[in-house]
Amino acid sequence: MFVRAQARFFPWREANFVGLLKLEDLHVALEDGTEIVKGVDLEVDTNQVHAIMGPNGSGKSTLSYAIMGHPAYQITEGRILFDGDDVTELGADERAQRGLFLAFQYPHAIPGVTVTSFLRSAINSVRKARNEGVDDPIAIPEFRKELLAQMDRLKVSRELASRYLNDGFSGGEKKRVEILQMAMLRPRIAVLDETDSGLDIDALRVVAGGVKELVGPEMGALIITHYQRILDYIEPNFVHVFVGGRIVEEGGPELARKLEAEGYAPYEEVTV
Repeated sequence: MFVRAQARFFPWREANFVGLLKLEDLHVALEDGTEIVKGVDLEVDTNQVHAIMGPNGSGKSTLSYAIMGHPAYQITEGRILFDGDDVTELGADERAQRGLFLAFQYPHAIPGVTVTSFLRSAINSVRKARNEGVDDPIAIPEFRKELLAQMDRLKVSRELASRYLNDGFSGGEKKRVEILQMAMLRPRIAVLDETDSGLDIDALRVVAGGVKELVGPEMGALIITHYQRILDYIEPNFVHVFVGGRIVEEGGPELARKLEAEGYAPYEEVTV
């Protein structure tokens, strides 16, 4: 039987530790009542990279959607705290305004809305929320300068700025634009739901480099994946094995390498 690592190795299990994002006994069900996430306790702080690793169908994406407030996923027990406030009942937009960000595994296209328009609107929405409802739009020259700098850094073609968001984009372009959004919005906690899925080696390096550069005193990251390869470029501080809707083991970066070598079968046998 697998036993979670002792609390002394993990600061979020110490009584005096309060991470910026805190999940308390979180249970999540689909709209038809099917329970997918079955009691998750986790704390993620700035300047930390946590990796949740598990096989397909284990509930990893459901967990990420629930953290962000997707209405199709119902929190049936437990709660989500962000910066000490209970955000369990808040909508996705309110969570984003507080500093939560989700990079989707399959980013949606939004025909009719350009990348530039989308990003500027998102930034202004966050600025307004943080100024207690007072409009504080970013100046166009400042926005353009930052946008072009980040596009160049992430190797996003400048031509994409005037195109409709994700409309006709390749898989790699969609993922780079997701990280571009993160770079422009500068969230406090970023959740990346299998951002490595479908990326070639060059795109993976660029995307991982963008995330790694942003993690620090102002931002933490929760990386959800079933492969170890993205963790070759962003070494996690903590790894959590997620099987059957639960965290079944925790460790450091060495645990990711163990999973790559041995797979998830031993954990799935225990949780059956």
